[in-house]
Amino acid sequence: MTGEHGRRDAAAGLAEGVALARALPGLEVIGSQIVTLKRPDPGRLFGKGKLARLGETFRAEEIALVLIDGPVSPVQQRNLEREWGVKILDRTGLILEIFSDRARTREGVLQVEMAALSYQRTRLVRAWTHLERQRGGLGFVGGPGETQIEADRRAIDAQLTRLRRQLAKVQKTRALHRAARARVPFPIVALVGYTNAGKSTLFNRLTGARVMAEDMLFATLDPTMRQIELPAAAGAERGMGQRVILSDTVGFISDLPTQLVAAFRATLEEVLEADLIVHLRDISHPQSRQQGEDVAAILADIGVGEDVPRLEVWNKLDLLAAEERAARLTEAARRADTVALSAATGEGLDDLVAAIGARIGEPTRTATLQIPFAEGRKHAWLHARSLVLSEEAGEEGWRLTVRWSDRQAAQFARL
Repeated sequence: MTGEHGRRDAAAGLAEGVALARALPGLEVIGSQIVTLKRPDPGRLFGKGKLARLGETFRAEEIALVLIDGPVSPVQQRNLEREWGVKILDRTGLILEIFSDRARTREGVLQVEMAALSYQRTRLVRAWTHLERQRGGLGFVGGPGETQIEADRRAIDAQLTRLRRQLAKVQKTRALHRAARARVPFPIVALVGYTNAGKSTLFNRLTGARVMAEDMLFATLDPTMRQIELPAAAGAERGMGQRVILSDTVGFISDLPTQLVAAFRATLEEVLEADLIVHLRDISHPQSRQQGEDVAAILADIGVGEDVPRLEVWNKLDLLAAEERAARLTEAARRADTVALSAATGEGLDDLVAAIGARIGEPTRTATLQIPFAEGRKHAWLHARSLVLSEEAGEEGWRLTVRWSDRQAAQFARL
C-alpha cells in the first residue's frame, strides 16, 4: 500500500515500496495496491468502507504484516492493528528494519539503534494497552503514580544517552583514521546515488573488492573505502598512475525520515570530504531523473558545496533497448560532465576512469602564506592535507610555502 509521494506518480511510489519490502529477509510480498484517500482519517487513516474491504482481504489472504508506504501516526497504527488483527509498519519503520538488517560496522549498528529508539519514543502515546497502567514507586525511579509510558520514555532516554557515548567513542576513532588519511595526499572520490543504482557493482569493478552487490534496495549501508591507482595516462607525474581513495556510500532514497538522515549523517562524512563526487544514476529506471534530483537535494542538505567537482554516470546501459541505448550514448557524449556505462558488463569503464583522472588531476601552483599564531586552525588544515612545502616561524606567525590547486585555495579562503 502506498501513500503520497509528491511529484512522484503513485505507480512508481508503489513499485519502490514493494522493492523496499523485498529488501527485508523473511518477508513474502503477497500483494500490493494503491489506495486513494481524499482526506486521511486522523484516527484510522482510511474511511469505514475501505477499512472494512481491506480487512476482508487481509483475513482472506491470512496476512500477518501490512506495510503502508507513508507516515502512520501512533494512534492510527494502534487502531489499524486492532481493527485488522495484523502488525502495521509504515515507511519509516520498514526502512529502520532494513537498516538494522544491513548495518555491518559498529558505527552503523549504533546509528540504527539510536534512530530506532528515537522513532519508538515518538510512538509511546498510548500505542499499547500496557502504557495505560499506573505503577507506584519508592521515589527514586520517578515517584508514585508514574505512568508506564513515562517509565518507558525514561528507559529509552537512558538507552539513547548510553548509545551516544558509545557512538562518540567510535566517531573519535574514525576521526583519527580520517586524519591519518588526510596526511596521505590521495584525493577522495565518493560514489553516491539513489539506492540500487549500481554503486557497489561499480565499486567492485574499479577496486576488485567484494562489497555486497545485489539487485536490492539498501544493499550497502556502511561506507567502504579502497585505494585504487588510475592509469598513468589519466594524469600522474613520473609515469606513475595517480592514486585515489574510492568510497562506496549508502544509497539515497526519497522521503527518507528525518531521524534517519540525522542518524546516518556520519556515514556520509566521506562525501563531505570528497575531492570528486561521482553521481551514479540508473538510466534504465523510469524515474531516473527524479531520483537524480532526490540525490542532489540530499547532497545539499548534508552540506556538500557546489564547488566540489561532480561527474554524472549513467549506469545500466545493458538494460536498455538498442535504440534507446544508442540515444543515451550520443547524449552523454555531448555532455562534458557525463559518462554512460554498464557496471555489470564493464562497458564504458575506461571512459569513467579517464574522466575521473581528468578531474582529479587538477593543475597546482605554488603560493607563499603568512599565518598568525592565533590562526592555528588554518596552519593545521594545510598540514593535514600535505600542502606545505616549507615553513618558517617568525615573531608573529608562520611563513609557509604551499603547493595547491585553485579549489584547495578556495577551500582555505573559506576557513
